[in-house]
Amino acid sequence: MDTNKKIAIITDDAAPTRKTAETIAALVGACPGYSAAVIQAKSFSGTDLLPAHALFLGCEEPQPASFAYIETLLKHINLAGRSCGIFSSNAKTLEYLSALVRDSEIAGKSFEVKNDATDPDKLKKWVQEVLQK
Repeated sequence: MDTNKKIAIITDDAAPTRKTAETIAALVGACPGYSAAVIQAKSFSGTDLLPAHALFLGCEEPQPASFAYIETLLKHINLAGRSCGIFSSNAKTLEYLSALVRDSEIAGKSFEVKNDATDPDKLKKWVQEVLQK
């Protein structure tokens, strides 16, 4: 029996978002008992959520076309009890992502990425907070 807690990291695949997702995946992978998968939103399937203990969502701009399926899905499922980290370098996008997860009752915690100026210790602390919810 696999005892690893699976973490899904879904992005719009923009270069800055992908870089942050890869960093998050590395931080998750360094936590004992956790494994992470980075998934492009355009390749995302609802079955990717089934084994996920927690979820991270990131995009650069509000309402990217690749998030259309995710928007529909999160309006129709209940993920209460799971946590979700939302990340972007754009404050309006963080608002969009917060609204996106609200209907699913998932506990969302946001993080504003400062691209190359992001404090690695703050990012690590945020990832750990999301995982511990």
